[in-house]
Amino acid sequence: MTQNLGRLDRILRFALALWWLGPWAPSYGIPLVDWGIFLVGWIALFESFSAWCLLHSFLGVDNRNQ
Repeated sequence: MTQNLGRLDRILRFALALWWLGPWAPSYGIPLVDWGIFLVGWIALFESFSAWCLLHSFLGVDNRNQ
């Protein structure tokens, strides 16, 4: 698992994770949607710390230089 995310991308994913996992998370009253937001928040948090994104790996995108 090699890094494929740049510094700005990691910062933005961390900010998204804080927003969606914190008290400011959007709530739509639909359990499936609310759990989806929660899951995406955890995925963004993991990606921000590991600097690796599965979708970027599949698509061959490398943002380390940005």
